Amino acid sequence: MNASSAAAVVAASMIGAGVYTTSGFTLGDLGEPRYVIAAWAIGGVIAICGALCYGALAQQFTESGGEYLFLARAVHPAAGMMAGWVSLLAGFTGAMAFAATTFESFARGAGFGLLDPLPDRSIAIVLVLLAAIVHSLGLQRGTHIQNGVVIAKLVLIGLFVLIAYSTLSTWQGTAVAAMSDPGVDAGGEATTGDGWAFALVFANALTWISLSYSGFNAAVYLTDEIDQPTRNVPRAMLFGTVAVTVLYLLLNIIFVYAPPAAEVAGQPNVATLAAESVGRQIQARGSNWGSWVSPLVRIAILAGLGTSVLALMQTGPRVYQKMAADRLLPRWLSGRRGGDIGAGTSAGPLESLPTIWIQAGLAIVVICISTLREQLDYLGFTLSICAALCGSLVFLFRNHGVHPVQVWGYPWVPIIYVVGTLGIATLTAIRVPLQATVGLGTLGIGIAAYLVSRFLWGSRAFVDRRN
Repeated sequence: MNASSAAAVVAASMIGAGVYTTSGFTLGDLGEPRYVIAAWAIGGVIAICGALCYGALAQQFTESGGEYLFLARAVHPAAGMMAGWVSLLAGFTGAMAFAATTFESFARGAGFGLLDPLPDRSIAIVLVLLAAIVHSLGLQRGTHIQNGVVIAKLVLIGLFVLIAYSTLSTWQGTAVAAMSDPGVDAGGEATTGDGWAFALVFANALTWISLSYSGFNAAVYLTDEIDQPTRNVPRAMLFGTVAVTVLYLLLNIIFVYAPPAAEVAGQPNVATLAAESVGRQIQARGSNWGSWVSPLVRIAILAGLGTSVLALMQTGPRVYQKMAADRLLPRWLSGRRGGDIGAGTSAGPLESLPTIWIQAGLAIVVICISTLREQLDYLGFTLSICAALCGSLVFLFRNHGVHPVQVWGYPWVPIIYVVGTLGIATLTAIRVPLQATVGLGTLGIGIAAYLVSRFLWGSRAFVDRRN
């Protein structure tokens, strides 16, 4: 896999359900469009800092595995198991379920009633199964299919952005400074009138938004399969993250300013509502092609959500294979005779089948038992904890390791990333204690799973003493 394909995986992992749904919830809580855009900008800065930190770590550990590999080798196998468990339940399974569930929501909205007879959640389940089939065909075929869909998605999104900004003078949200009295939003949430309450609400919004940026590190899960990984993995993450951040800002300005703010606040389908508003504004000018804007956006959204599921199905199983190679999971999941996966090697289609289909099965279970908003709160909090732990490793390797870590903007870049992610997680735990408790429970289960794996399979995960 070359750098371009790796960057496509990053883009596919990032541009998923969150960007098309989150701003409606965020606007409902924060009350003003400008705060929504500020939250997306802050999320982008944190993600770019994260890409720089992960890029430095990828130069230290040139194997697939992501957070599991970093923490298992640098800290302790138990820490790696905790991160791997979070990846299993939240990072890939939960994110895939969220993307697939959102795909179904938009597909039913675009189906003009044709999909109504289908059972609830059946479309999401079929999408997960199709992604598993695609990647069961092998890395090269799956990558080619994914690259093609990513390109089509970006073209459609680009067209929508150009069309929407051509109607800038008629945007209705620009005339609304706030949806209600200063200090309280439409849903009754405290905003700027109460600084502490507003900080909690803003932190929760950042938690949702962080989910939309969480795919910035996708390339580290495929390091074994990327050409010249010490060079291409950091570049793929940085270029992909910067490009997606710019795209997110352009899109969300449209989402919260093109339609009336009260129309989209608290709504999960903010993207289609904004597209319909842009279409109406074009038709008001006397142009008939405005009716095509909403279908165009729906197709772009469906393509984006589809590639998100594809990317997660590609990257997640690589983590579990690495864990199995270290005997933290059953050895037959490693896809290698004797359980060995080394740097520079990749599993073929048959070798990846067990983890691919286990990943698909877990995602289907989550699809069947949870709602969109529950998934958002749980995923954002849980992923922030592991991400902050990995970001802090940059300080450990600054003057130690095989190759001392060089991070642009040190120490501010890792500080921004670690403090930002931990701060978001902490404030969200205060505001949504139930979901935070579930997230902490996931971490605890990971530690327990490590102890069980030591007993059952004789874990051989190790701390890299060279560092």
